[in-house]
Amino acid sequence: MSVIHRRLNRLLGLSSVNAWNFQIREAVNRNDPVESLLLFREMKRRGFEPNNFTFPFVAKACGRLGDIGHCEMVQAHVLKSPFWSDVFVGTATVDMFVKCSCLDYAVKVFEKMPERDATTWNAMLSGFCQLGYTEKAFSLFREMRLDEIRPDSVTIMTLIQSASFEKSLKLLKAMHAFGIRLGVDRQVTVANTWVSSYAKCSDLDSAKLVFEGIDIGDKTVVSWNSMFKAYAVFSEAFDALGHYWFMLREEFKPDFSTFINLAASCQKPGTLAQGRLIHSQAIRLGADQDIEVINTFISMYSKSGDTCSARLLFDAMPSRTCVSWTVMISGYAEKGDMDEALALFNSMTKTGVKPDLVTLLSLISGCGKFGLLDIGKWIDARADSCGGKRENVMVCNALIDMYSKCGSIPEARDIFDSMSEKTVVTWTTMIAGYALHGIFLEALELFDKMIVLDYKPNHITFLAVLQACAHSGSLEKGWEYFLIMKEVYNISPGLDHYSCMVDLLGKKRKLEEALELIRNMSSKPDAGIWGALLSACKIHRNVKVAEQAAECLFNLEPEMAAPYVEMANIYAAAGMWDGVARIRSMMKLRNIKKYPGESVIQVNGKNHTFTVGGRGHAEDETIYLVLDGLSLFARDEHMLHKGAYVEQTY
Repeated sequence: MSVIHRRLNRLLGLSSVNAWNFQIREAVNRNDPVESLLLFREMKRRGFEPNNFTFPFVAKACGRLGDIGHCEMVQAHVLKSPFWSDVFVGTATVDMFVKCSCLDYAVKVFEKMPERDATTWNAMLSGFCQLGYTEKAFSLFREMRLDEIRPDSVTIMTLIQSASFEKSLKLLKAMHAFGIRLGVDRQVTVANTWVSSYAKCSDLDSAKLVFEGIDIGDKTVVSWNSMFKAYAVFSEAFDALGHYWFMLREEFKPDFSTFINLAASCQKPGTLAQGRLIHSQAIRLGADQDIEVINTFISMYSKSGDTCSARLLFDAMPSRTCVSWTVMISGYAEKGDMDEALALFNSMTKTGVKPDLVTLLSLISGCGKFGLLDIGKWIDARADSCGGKRENVMVCNALIDMYSKCGSIPEARDIFDSMSEKTVVTWTTMIAGYALHGIFLEALELFDKMIVLDYKPNHITFLAVLQACAHSGSLEKGWEYFLIMKEVYNISPGLDHYSCMVDLLGKKRKLEEALELIRNMSSKPDAGIWGALLSACKIHRNVKVAEQAAECLFNLEPEMAAPYVEMANIYAAAGMWDGVARIRSMMKLRNIKKYPGESVIQVNGKNHTFTVGGRGHAEDETIYLVLDGLSLFARDEHMLHKGAYVEQTY
């Protein structure tokens, strides 16, 4: 603060409003909003009255501070001045309140403005879009058109981002058509926004088309980065790397964002080779010195299954942020190595780095994923000191999910009932918890209560409800909710919804109907849907439908052993040994190997993994001795009951 006062002393000789405006603007440009406001205060003290250029600079400073008190102070000065009706000042004031997430204040200023231009409307639209009020944003857009204000590229980009936030492909395509009609589609900034937005709406093909439609002379590094970001959404590592080589051939120089997005596309098992290539490129070009880039590579290695490389990168970092610690902790948690995750968490707190909400959510998610109830309870008890508040909605949602997955439904419901504020995610998580454990009536009861309380269910809510119906075998209810989703809430069924319905029809022996539903789907069925049908065919020994499902699975997942094994079992159950031999020949010809399943248990906080016939455990002799004893006991019990049954019969 003393530095600021020294600067103020040097400014005492300023003799005009324009001179003060220049200094206020310079402070804003230096990203020093506090100095801007101190200059404004000193200007007023010295008797200089602000003009229509002063207030926008001061409003910008308040927006950066994000403090409503300062915003109200500036607004009071504006109202007392003769410039309250100036469109430039009014727009800056609206934008100031939007930046502070105070939409009520922004709307009041907006509505009282006697004159509004496209920039004013854009500022108000941006406020609604940023906070997720999509319906209000498009309603305001219609008012803008009625007011005969011509939208510009900023209007279109704002509404595109709102459509992508809602993941509404229909809305996005409508805005794309409107943008073409308006003539802004040739602007590279608009095209870049379309590329990333189409990816967010799960339409990679449209993203590619827009990118390829940008003239090579107009493309920028941002254009390429938008395409890399689109590939990252779909984890298309191979295509992302191919585009990167093409980018280099076109003599575009990659930046930090390039490598962040490329690394983000390699975050699945099987993409490690591409990830290493990208990392080597980053090292060669010096991008690996940026802490954000390093964090992304740590995440990439962790999620692609190489936690050792991730840890080497982490340990070599000269300085670490909370994000650095969190991505490494999250990597261990996702793998199920909660011992290492908690050890790292303790080291993080000892070094004085305060965990944040993401750190806590990563730990809770890891416990839920691997059923580690005791550790989950420990984290729950220390939520306030672990980077989040027990009252936080996101924390509570994560805890409900964790307790549900760990089989502790009563504790999940206790948290749900104690929450003063609930979101659609809260209701959906609790319904999904009931569905997971086949508690059918409670799931539907909660869904009905949610509707009565005017919460709007989303596609995940309906998935949870359909899963509950599938667990209970309630086909009538399943069809009812499937139709409500489409006809009442205008939600297009996804692959998971169809998979539930196929599973439900399969359980009721309606295999031909399930096959008909699959054939009439609006999108291409995936392996999950055909797998659900094949499993149902195995239960009901329907060879005819099973052959069709298996053939589709062989084409979709040619290297997966499961469908071959399932089909061989179906043939064996039907006594069709020539079919069994044919499947075995196919597996041998295609080099398909069946890998044994694994079981994981936790003893005294330590995870133990077992496979069929595995002898690698330190206590394997004791384990198999106990197993042999249990087998003998089970056999004796079986013989005893069988003898008792025979005795009663005679």
